[in-house]
Amino acid sequence: MLNENIAAISTADGIGGVAIIRISGDSPLSVARRIFIPAGKKEVKDFEPYRMYPGRIMCDGFEDFGLCVYFRAPRSFTGEDVVELHCHGGYQIARGVLKAALGAGARMAENGEFSKRAFLNGKLSLASAEGLIDMINADSLAEVRAGNMLYAEKLTSGVVAEQNELKEILAGISADIDYPEEDVASTELADVESRLKAVDGRICAMIKSYEGGKKIKNGVTVALCGAPNAGKSSLLNALIGYDKAIVSPKAGTTRDAVEGSIQIDGVKYNLYDTAGIRENADDIESAGISMAKKIVASADVIVYVCEGAYQPLEGVADEDPRLIKVFNKCDVNTAEGDKFDVCVSAKTEENIAELKKLMSSRAIGATASDSAVIIEERHYGALCRASRSLRSAISAIGEFPLDIISLDITAAWSALGEITGETANEEIISEVFAKFCVGK
Repeated sequence: MLNENIAAISTADGIGGVAIIRISGDSPLSVARRIFIPAGKKEVKDFEPYRMYPGRIMCDGFEDFGLCVYFRAPRSFTGEDVVELHCHGGYQIARGVLKAALGAGARMAENGEFSKRAFLNGKLSLASAEGLIDMINADSLAEVRAGNMLYAEKLTSGVVAEQNELKEILAGISADIDYPEEDVASTELADVESRLKAVDGRICAMIKSYEGGKKIKNGVTVALCGAPNAGKSSLLNALIGYDKAIVSPKAGTTRDAVEGSIQIDGVKYNLYDTAGIRENADDIESAGISMAKKIVASADVIVYVCEGAYQPLEGVADEDPRLIKVFNKCDVNTAEGDKFDVCVSAKTEENIAELKKLMSSRAIGATASDSAVIIEERHYGALCRASRSLRSAISAIGEFPLDIISLDITAAWSALGEITGETANEEIISEVFAKFCVGK
């Protein structure tokens, strides 16, 4: 039942200052009154919403002194009546309070059930819920920001605006089909085509942001490659700010890929210092070179390090947008010609900041700070289906009747509704909320 009382620990496991047990449903105060004894004269059933009340929490074999707060529907996270019990943050204390709440009439919440109830009660869209879990699970500041854009309904508001435009177009088409003899504003095919192209253009802009968005979510893979002794290991150390890779004047020191990570503008970059690529390597070094080529092939950014005259990187075109041509050791040598994108010194860290800017530009590009970036594959897929349906409708204008064209427009509207949750089926909804922890 949707309104039955559910309970769970909403704070992380472990020892801390405070733990919170959340209870939501049709009568969470009835659960609280059985286990919470107020320090003052006001009874639990008379608690004013949004105020903290001190008192004792009665558990199995012990009691704890804590706080109780009541959130009245619909002004709560779930949209239902909610009670939170704040106890001391010990592992067993929190579980003792939860056990008491379950014994007082609540049942254990499922993964993401609080957030799912918030969605079902209209407190947040499906995309907003996904933004929330992205924020919680974020490994980088940029992922938190992107998740926050989703949570703040930036994507939802944009998608709903496009749905409303399609709905208006469909209404005009429907009027022409149902009342062809009436003197209503006739649906001009040229106007329909223009409006559909405008909607598709805005959707395509959202789709385009996914290329950078998936890197924000998953991190950017950067391959540091080049000939032996070009200074790749030194450059890795300079980029991450400490000595991770072994540096030696002897060629072929790096046999396996050495990893390190940094954040640039809040985005996580996973750096791989690969084996120097050369001929006449021994078996072990050859294995490292083979691995280096695989990393280069799959990398989002290729930092090609040279210390002398520029030589093209085997297997990578000079025009490859992932490629950054770096002249290293500029503190002792001068680059020849204008073949390089940046000249750096791993030793003195000259132009290392400039290299980081180039890495960011190649990987992410410019993104507006106040707009939603597509970071969820599910949203990307729904937008792509919407765009395909719109293009099918546009190509059919003048070739097929309006009622046939309206089918593609309706399919586009429905695909967009999967993002907000308006047309999402139970399988999609359950999959989204299964990503959450029990207490959220």
